[in-house]
Amino acid sequence: MVIAALGDSLTAGYGLAPQAGFVPVLQNWLEAQGADVELRNAGVSGDTTAGGLARIDWTLTPDVDALIVALGGNDMLRGVAPEVSRANLDAILDKASQAGLPVLLIGMSASGNFGTDFKAAFDAMYPDLAQTHDALLAPSFFAGLTADGDLAAARPYMQPDGIHPNPEGVRLIVDTLGPYVADLIAMTESN
Repeated sequence: MVIAALGDSLTAGYGLAPQAGFVPVLQNWLEAQGADVELRNAGVSGDTTAGGLARIDWTLTPDVDALIVALGGNDMLRGVAPEVSRANLDAILDKASQAGLPVLLIGMSASGNFGTDFKAAFDAMYPDLAQTHDALLAPSFFAGLTADGDLAAARPYMQPDGIHPNPEGVRLIVDTLGPYVADLIAMTESN
């Protein structure tokens, strides 16, 4: 089974040794669970939902059986209007649906920098789109790093930029997101 992981620097493994990034660590986690799967890293540092949409057709090669979508962080950092990000993610999920692929959508949470309306609209797009497209939803890429939403608890697991996880952070993220990917595999096998 082949699963493509469409994302940004968090997926690509920015600032980490090649085998310490999200995709290779997740691959190892899945293999340790007995999964026979090939994860493809379709992460591009700096990518936005628009970039992901531009790349989706060549990401979904005929041998891809399922898709992980982990985009939106750079949209949020750049203040891209949530309705634009939502439309891009919606189009990506449409492409996956047209290809008959199950999807795991990994959410992000906006900071309060752009105001409460922006945050509410941004944060709501992930559960809304997952429901609309019957996709699996992992509420937050960073859930494994925080204690009850306390972002300060994540600091020891981040690189000095405060945006990207360090190797220990990646391991914690994979421990949290791995079961969602296992569910994606089970959904793919039942199709």
